[in-house]
Amino acid sequence: MLQRISQLVVVGVIAGLLVAALALPAVGGLGITARNVASGFLDMPSNLETPPPPQRSTIYDSEGGVIAEIFDQNRELVELDDVAPVMIDAILAIEDSHFYEHGGLDVAGTLRAAVRTVGGNTQGASSITQQYVKNVQIEAATSQEELDEAREETIARKIRELRYAVALEQRMSKDEILEGYLNIAYFSDGAYGVESAAQHFFQVPASDLELHQAATIAGLVRYPYLYNPRFFPEQTIERRNVVLDRMVATGAITEAEAAEAKEEPMELDLSTPPNGCVPSGQPFFCDYVVQEIEQDERFGPNETERARWLRTAGLEIHTTLEPQTQQSAQAAVDKWVPRTNESRKVAAEVVIEPGTGRILGMVQSRNYGPDESKLGETSINFATDADRGGSNGFQAGSTFKAITLAAALDEGMPFSTAFNSPSQVSISGQRSCNGGTLSTWTPKNSGDTGADTTHNMVSGTKASSNTYFAQLQRQVGICDVMKMAEKLGLKRADGTLFTENENSLANSSFTLGSEEVSPLRVANAYATFASGGIYCEPQAISRIEDQQSGTTIEIEPECSRAIDEDVANGVSYLLSQTFHGGTASNLGIGRPAAGKTGTTDGSAAAWFAGFTPQMAGAVFVGDPRGPQQYPLRNITLGGRPYGVVYGATIPGPIWQETMRGAHEGVEVEQLASAPSRFGSTSMPRPPQRENDEDASPASDDGGVPNVIGLSEAAAVNALEAAGYTVNVSGTRVRSTEPEGAVAAVNPDPGTRLPEGATVNVFLSRGGGTASGTEDDEDWYPVRPASSPSFREGD
Repeated sequence: MLQRISQLVVVGVIAGLLVAALALPAVGGLGITARNVASGFLDMPSNLETPPPPQRSTIYDSEGGVIAEIFDQNRELVELDDVAPVMIDAILAIEDSHFYEHGGLDVAGTLRAAVRTVGGNTQGASSITQQYVKNVQIEAATSQEELDEAREETIARKIRELRYAVALEQRMSKDEILEGYLNIAYFSDGAYGVESAAQHFFQVPASDLELHQAATIAGLVRYPYLYNPRFFPEQTIERRNVVLDRMVATGAITEAEAAEAKEEPMELDLSTPPNGCVPSGQPFFCDYVVQEIEQDERFGPNETERARWLRTAGLEIHTTLEPQTQQSAQAAVDKWVPRTNESRKVAAEVVIEPGTGRILGMVQSRNYGPDESKLGETSINFATDADRGGSNGFQAGSTFKAITLAAALDEGMPFSTAFNSPSQVSISGQRSCNGGTLSTWTPKNSGDTGADTTHNMVSGTKASSNTYFAQLQRQVGICDVMKMAEKLGLKRADGTLFTENENSLANSSFTLGSEEVSPLRVANAYATFASGGIYCEPQAISRIEDQQSGTTIEIEPECSRAIDEDVANGVSYLLSQTFHGGTASNLGIGRPAAGKTGTTDGSAAAWFAGFTPQMAGAVFVGDPRGPQQYPLRNITLGGRPYGVVYGATIPGPIWQETMRGAHEGVEVEQLASAPSRFGSTSMPRPPQRENDEDASPASDDGGVPNVIGLSEAAAVNALEAAGYTVNVSGTRVRSTEPEGAVAAVNPDPGTRLPEGATVNVFLSRGGGTASGTEDDEDWYPVRPASSPSFREGD
């Protein structure tokens, strides 16, 4: 202890002499100044915190694969034992050859610096401990003022560094100081710390550095920009050779070893780890994770602090992203809506795990980048809300009809709740949540619908009848439907609630999905149905390990019951029927599923949302420039021309292919059965005319005749005789049926439809498995422009 105190006093006296030399040109005042400064030096603050320097943070998927690395400084910490001895010898030789002998101050070097400083040069002569102190203060700066103070070339700064250095030498071992220095020092060209420098310049860990490599890296510290080997290789070689000569002088190596090392060419193998979300293979999910951390108050007091924490704390961020699901989803959106399509349309999809809210997949058919004018590039995540890097959303079409079903069942209405649902109805008297009366609304169906067509919940859902759901909304109450949407976590993508937004409160057509929402919110609402009414906040992060503080933040699902289990199961049952003669007839995935198509007015946007017990997904397709101005009409995507795009045309197949791939190897689970409390699940019987002989053949129990395998003419005759309008698609599909014969019809044979409804006929081009089966990759439902049977949302 006495030895340390005496050492401190001696250094204080030296500091006084140094300051006197630096500050006074006249020798006459030297004694008084030295005495006073030495006394003040001992009283200066000496407690310098030495936290770990900034490190790279890494984002992982659920299986441990790296999604992205994010950092302000490319640094990887290393222990001194894992640094090659020759690297230690090199840095000591060139920066502080007496490091293990002095107490933080190289006296001889400092006194020499005093003489130089009198001439105006305030640089040089800092020991490794002093350099470490300076770097710690720079990294600890939280404002420009603090940063300038840490970097200023003044006598005052040097004295502060010296005081801190002496104190550090008393509480840290030499090896600890050297290890800290090697990890914090900047080694040029974006490489911070010796490990990152070794990896960056030579593609080897610091433990494997050879003599010529170690000498090169050690020589960069003094002037990292002047000796940057990328831009100034000749200066770098000269500096390396200086280091080698110094190593000879200190006895670390022989002259022969130095000569041999000097003959080594400057062969760099530059490598910098990708930084941020742009180079990531999952960029939009990566961006969502970054937004989650920067926007969530539990990770820091303000956004600036949270952003700094993310980029400097060496976080290991474990996420919920499931690679198989993500890959399947990305392949599907890229196939159906290629990234650089000339129509500039985009597809975005989110897949969520029911009962946990874990985001399993988040994709869109765009490259991630800042240049919005570049075809196929954007930094906007159309899959999520505006406050998480997304847009202001898109109208969701008939996917919202599921919300109306939930509200109706929640009020005790049975499946048999029926309305006469003609092609157009007039809806008046609706009361908004603010108490006002909404103006009269006259929704229409897209296809031909008889004046006496009756739908209940089952048939209305399968047919996606606008006029049925308009009347169901009126009976339930539009305010109750909006409140049900909010129970399910739905809100506008701009962050406002439907019940508080003036435009939403004046919106009569809520059930038809005329509100702008994100795929994330729609997928999560459908996940609530799949989970039996348990709502969970969407979750992207499962665990964060903070390397600097040594703490781990476990993030558990935030779940609660949102709606009654029977209500959720009732909606699930109704949505499952769309795969059996409804709008999703050709979108099966080989296991129980439920879903709903959605197409907005004028085909401005198209959607599909659906689920199994294990996964819920929502797909949006539209034009981010403005769906109303650039609708899904007369476009070509993926080499396929489309007169008009509906929910089952592109979004449906994207969902189908995503779910098939995501569920590979996943156990098949059944959806919940229809709750008995809601009564019969039968379709309504259409009204019969007084003379049964005049009844339409379309009302027969047999439904759509099975014309598969017949010739085109025979099929058309049979369908028209049954009372249907026939549309023969111009696109032929692969099938085992003879070329030119009927390969498939939509809706399926046996489906009971109203008189005059359109049945789509698809002819075979031969050469494949039965059309419409799940093994036929070339099969996709086509919705021609000539009034097909089941369209919704127009």
